[in-house]
Amino acid sequence: MKNILLLLFCSVVMSFSALAQKTEVIKFDRLQALMDKKGDKVTVINFWATWCGPCVKELPYFESVAAVRQDIEVYLISLDFVEKLDRVNSFIERKKLKSRVLLLDEIDYNSWIDRVDKSWSGAIPATLLLNPATGKRKFVESELEEGELEQLIEEISN
Repeated sequence: MKNILLLLFCSVVMSFSALAQKTEVIKFDRLQALMDKKGDKVTVINFWATWCGPCVKELPYFESVAAVRQDIEVYLISLDFVEKLDRVNSFIERKKLKSRVLLLDEIDYNSWIDRVDKSWSGAIPATLLLNPATGKRKFVESELEEGELEQLIEEISN
């Protein structure tokens, strides 16, 4: 009986841990593939870090929009150091983030920032919106206010 209870307990714990999102570590080529992705959904790519107050403040806007809009895909690209992956995963769990979180492991920022957007100075938060169906894109290098993300999505959706 003890073995059955232990087995049941382990199964439940493993089920919950499987549901917990883990951050995938990527290189720029994977980010480039997301930016070049074809389809009919608007892609929203937000660059942020756990240590960036304005970044953390705007994350709920991305989460709420992603929860109600089936016509968009949201990717949260963490610029934390890969050595801080546990911190990022703890942050995701604590904040209950549902959007896909990817940690970009490219410390030579000058080698890829211009490839995201030529106007980007490298400051975060920064958000790139892409409409693969129309080719429209919009880049914002500042903290978004409530309602602003929805407005930007509408701008590139039409």
